[in-house]
Amino acid sequence: MKTDRRSTVLTGSGLLLICAAISCSPYQSAQNPAGPQAGRIYSLWLFLLVVAVIVFVAVVGTALFAAWRANRKAETQPDRVSEGNLSRAVAAATAVTVMILFGFLIYSLTTGRALASLPAKSALTIQVTGHQWWWEVEYIDTVPSRRVVTANEIHIPVGVPVQIFGKSVDVIHSLWVPNLHGKKDLVPGHTTATWFQADTAGLYRAQCAEFCGHQHAKMALWVVAEPRDVYEKWYAGQLATPPPPVDSVAREGQRVFLSKSCAMCHNIGGTLAGSRVGPDLTHLASRHSIAAGTLPNTRGNLAAWILDAQSIKPGSRMPPNSLSPSDLNALLTYLETLK
Repeated sequence: MKTDRRSTVLTGSGLLLICAAISCSPYQSAQNPAGPQAGRIYSLWLFLLVVAVIVFVAVVGTALFAAWRANRKAETQPDRVSEGNLSRAVAAATAVTVMILFGFLIYSLTTGRALASLPAKSALTIQVTGHQWWWEVEYIDTVPSRRVVTANEIHIPVGVPVQIFGKSVDVIHSLWVPNLHGKKDLVPGHTTATWFQADTAGLYRAQCAEFCGHQHAKMALWVVAEPRDVYEKWYAGQLATPPPPVDSVAREGQRVFLSKSCAMCHNIGGTLAGSRVGPDLTHLASRHSIAAGTLPNTRGNLAAWILDAQSIKPGSRMPPNSLSPSDLNALLTYLETLK
């Protein structure tokens, strides 16, 4: 996945802007399935649509034919319809309707059962936690040292089932990756489970599909599906602790981070900053976007977010920070080393 780190002008909500910055398509639709679960949903939708169109054409066609026939007979003879013929027509229409509805029921139940089934125990397991208004992502492993925590971005290997355990720490959120699966609610105090699989490499946009507050519309998540070797390389990089900065400006930036309010909310592996209030920043520079998909991850956008996040995402838990130009420049240089 090629990433372009060119400077980007700060604008509003950034789906098209992000896609322009990271060379992806903004197409996000359940009608473009890229996995088995989304494929089942699309097939059900297509079946319902085709049958509905056929019924609509049949009903409208019958009504138009009856009107045309009645118009032709109006001047010659009255239109007589026997009760027996009418009863048979109504009975036939009722039988066809019952058969269609029964077909809908069977197809819907079959699809629902397939969607509810969970993958094998060998599936990749990820816990997604909804916050107002960002996503915490943790890769579960039986070995604690191999657990990875990131934010607003999920990397998965192509062709591998991914089991998602979802929860929320505040209000009800709903995780929806239209190209991979349907919606799954994240309920406070309760853990839900679902799964999806990407059969095609690509960058898929997810979002919260349950109104969760002021910045609900700016609560996106990127699912990066990549070949197994690329995924393994990414995962190994996420397990590694960023080395201490060697550049004097970056070292000063680390000092700014640890001495200011940043360390009160964020964690960076290998440092004294260990808070989990906000997103984990250990590998911030490797992510495509910031602020839950609101902006491309560029130096200019990161500076604007640090100084005054409220002007970009009003109501978010990120407070404004008053930094001198030299401190801000050093902090940005340090954050850019966190790959």
